[in-house]
Amino acid sequence: MWTGSAQYLCDPELAQAFHMARVLGMPLLIEGEPGTGKTELPLQFAADLGLNMHVYPVGSKSTVEQFVAKFDHVKYLRDSQVEVLNAQREERGLDGLSTSGRSTENLDDYVLLGPAAKAYSEKNSVLLIDEIDKAPREFPNDLLYALSHRKFVLPESGRVITATEDEMPAIVITSNREQELPTAFKGRCIYHYISFPEAQTMHEIVRRHFPDADDELVDKAINLFYQLRRAGMERAPSTRELLNWLKYLQTFKKNVALDRIVKRHGLGVLVKTEKDLLKAQRFLN
Repeated sequence: MWTGSAQYLCDPELAQAFHMARVLGMPLLIEGEPGTGKTELPLQFAADLGLNMHVYPVGSKSTVEQFVAKFDHVKYLRDSQVEVLNAQREERGLDGLSTSGRSTENLDDYVLLGPAAKAYSEKNSVLLIDEIDKAPREFPNDLLYALSHRKFVLPESGRVITATEDEMPAIVITSNREQELPTAFKGRCIYHYISFPEAQTMHEIVRRHFPDADDELVDKAINLFYQLRRAGMERAPSTRELLNWLKYLQTFKKNVALDRIVKRHGLGVLVKTEKDLLKAQRFLN
């Protein structure tokens, strides 16, 4: 069971859920507020084990065709025209025009594989479907067949790409819960919710990223960070933003960095709206 790496702290419950998903050949659906490390799990897992990584960032116009594979009709039509021209040129004793090795008799030559088809074609790769809650409603529903049968049928050519439980890519799906996912879709996944880490765990996370950081600097930065999270903001600062702030602070000498924390310099790294900034300034004074 993978329990994390030198750069990534994976809590035991998340590690167990990820292991279960891989053993059962099912996707792991991770929900939680932004910046809690959902996306980092598959990225760090692939990097740590040297596995091929495929990423599909979901958007409001995402389609299963983009995710799996699409047929290049324009290239197919152009090559069909070239083949007709080549037949005419051959009659005249002229050299044929190139189609770069493609043949219109082999429809697979015109299928462009997306992240899903590529991942299923590679034994034990890693596939990240990032922020699926941004997708149109039909997108997760259209994935139900593939998730249930562990296979994709490529457009036009009809070629089937399939994977066994043992060869399945490790699939991680992230969601910030901007919209509720279909119940049937969730039923095809192993589910885990990442709770926001307590201060002690946050110290461990920071140490993974900045092992040589000054203890006093880290303590004061984390203390201010959790004060802001308790201020009742519309959007509380996330782990990612704390790490960015510490990265910035470490560009200064210790006394200067500590002074910047005391004077609340750099709050724009942690706070993202005017209303929250005003609230933070009142709360911290």
